[in-house]
Amino acid sequence: MDKLPGGTSWASGIDIAGYCDFDGKPAFKLALQEVAGRWYLYVAHLWHQGWTVTDVTDPGQPREVCYLEGPANTWTIQLQVAGGKMITGLERIAPGWGGDDSKPFAEGIWIWDVSDPEYPKRLGEYSTGGTGTHRNYYDGGRYVHLTAGLPGYTGNIYVIVDIDDPANPTEVSRWWVPGQREDDDAGDLPPHTSLHGGAYIIDDRAYLPYGGSGIVVLDISDVTVPQLVSQFSVSPPYVSLFGIHTAVPLPKRKLIAANSEAIRENCDEPLCFAGLIDISDEASPRLVSTLPLPEPPPGAPYRNFCEFGGRFGPHNQHQGQGHPNLMEDDNLLYMTYFNAGLRIFDISDAHLPKEVAYFVPPVPETRRGLLPKTMTPQSEDVVVDARGYIYVSDKNHGVYILNRS
Repeated sequence: MDKLPGGTSWASGIDIAGYCDFDGKPAFKLALQEVAGRWYLYVAHLWHQGWTVTDVTDPGQPREVCYLEGPANTWTIQLQVAGGKMITGLERIAPGWGGDDSKPFAEGIWIWDVSDPEYPKRLGEYSTGGTGTHRNYYDGGRYVHLTAGLPGYTGNIYVIVDIDDPANPTEVSRWWVPGQREDDDAGDLPPHTSLHGGAYIIDDRAYLPYGGSGIVVLDISDVTVPQLVSQFSVSPPYVSLFGIHTAVPLPKRKLIAANSEAIRENCDEPLCFAGLIDISDEASPRLVSTLPLPEPPPGAPYRNFCEFGGRFGPHNQHQGQGHPNLMEDDNLLYMTYFNAGLRIFDISDAHLPKEVAYFVPPVPETRRGLLPKTMTPQSEDVVVDARGYIYVSDKNHGVYILNRS
């Protein structure tokens, strides 16, 4: 295990099993696969252009396998791994996050063969012609579901790409909220209408977290012509910027676990949303419950997480995505909450979700990136493997490997 950061961490029902520092390159999005009895963690970095592959078969002794250089002046913060392939997103860096608008950037996706995790091979690439892709979805097979910034559109839209021939990927279809295309005459868009992604695919349905336009459910039984099934918005009264950031369907329970993303520091914005939506009548989704707000741990020197500094609010959920090496549990929801760390909720009773465990990393001692302005922990992504190990990334730390006490 790499040396743990100094300072006090706070936990209930969770132990630290391991830690990966990645030579001071903080992690962002995470993915996993098991090959020949060995477990591999794939890491997209936040302040560095590239991706790291680490053997986490023994979580207490992680072994870095390789580092893959990404293109300069480009966000390489998103990735998906399934079916022996890796999809890495390429995107223009957002203002204030370290990019240089005077220099070129790469955009779209790179497609990799990771069937041999020790030696990833790049197979092909796909370009959007615009700002690139943000949170994408890939569960193996023929199609990649992109969150794409294309010329002629306001915000990101949904694009399905065929990678059956990974050297020559082709667009199959696209879908957008009426009014996003610049020549649409559909009237005013709801504020902050943009697909934040990634889509989540269950059979012939695509569940899209569409920012200020809420959750969009599409029928993709014909992938060449996606059709609207329903739409559900929480903004207002909840925050509209990334109003729906993540939407994870739980089809056996006919629910969607959804959340916003906190953006402004010190809670200088409307309350973010995190809750459960009933889709037993998929044409008319309805709100069932909201998750309880995380409370500071006993003895913390602040009354609430807004006082702690940095961002406070929901961000990413663990997503099983039908992956055989990832945890699938419709009764537990794993969610990162920025300065409130990782929170685990028991949602077995959809009308009464309860927090059952948490882990808050220590305040970083070393600034490795531009944000947050106030140095606090900022837990970003979470993924849980089928063995039960929990991986959590942070803006100024590496990856914590945790397990339930």
